Amino acid sequence: MSFLFFFTLSFVLISAVLAVNARDLFVSTIWLSVFSLMMASNFFILDAADVAITEAAVGAGVSTVLFLSALALTGEKESGRGGYRLLPSVALLTLAVVLIVVSLDQPRLGDPSAPVHQHIAPWFLSETPVLIDIPNVVTAVLASFRGYDTLGETLVVFTAGIGVLAVLGFRPKRKAVITAAEVSRKTVRIRDHLVLRVVGKLLIPVIMLFALVVQFHGEYSPGGGFSAGALFASAVMLYGILEGADRSMKVMPQLVMLRLAALGASIYTFVGIFGMILGGNFLDYSVLSSNPVAGQQLGILLIEFGVGLTVASVLVMVFNAFAGRDTY
Repeated sequence: MSFLFFFTLSFVLISAVLAVNARDLFVSTIWLSVFSLMMASNFFILDAADVAITEAAVGAGVSTVLFLSALALTGEKESGRGGYRLLPSVALLTLAVVLIVVSLDQPRLGDPSAPVHQHIAPWFLSETPVLIDIPNVVTAVLASFRGYDTLGETLVVFTAGIGVLAVLGFRPKRKAVITAAEVSRKTVRIRDHLVLRVVGKLLIPVIMLFALVVQFHGEYSPGGGFSAGALFASAVMLYGILEGADRSMKVMPQLVMLRLAALGASIYTFVGIFGMILGGNFLDYSVLSSNPVAGQQLGILLIEFGVGLTVASVLVMVFNAFAGRDTY
């Protein structure tokens, strides 16, 4: 286990260095994808399966597609690289030394006497079976005990999507030289390769099925709304890559995606407000049913669905915005 951990950790460092030093932006994007995949492997080795699924879906999957979509609007080579700069190098080296020195004072990995295991974590482990009765304590913490924070994260994702759409919706006043449709006709796409197209189409239903499992089984196994939303969005992106951005935008128009993203955030918020109407506190799910434990489970199911809906819709909106933007 330790050898595999240090192997993947070393590859994280190598891929990060190669990504930064690559002049070809496509090569840099691929190395960043490898970096995220190795990070997901590290999280899995450390038994952080929930984080590993999210990192694999967002980092190695969705982010790579978005980088490639952005790369289609820019040049393939990095330009304007300056020479060696002393001040940024000294600042980076100083930060690295500080982080290394601080990490030496951290408790040993898995040490039961570490401060984090002596504070509130034992309470979560002991009270989750009593108050919520689900085996995945991570889901209980994120969706119930720390529900305010997760609501904020959901609203941040929705706001970020609006911001990206606002930026990508800007059109320069000069006339477009070539449209996205013309670029698509003149370039060789994945759908022109039979093997890639067949394999890709076979993967789409598998990814969507796995996304549903992660979404609705997150109380009992690693998963939840964030991971499921990213997985579902990656399936839609794969469809757009195989069939063209115009097809994916027809299947899931931007206006519909925007309304679904708002609906997901609203579901989360209204669940909290409905709890107040029933006499409880905001985001107190125990009042949603005559049985407080059943109410907690129902509330977690509803808000996780809202999170997944918002995350998937925002990511699909961003992909469609990149892929459907005209080239100038």
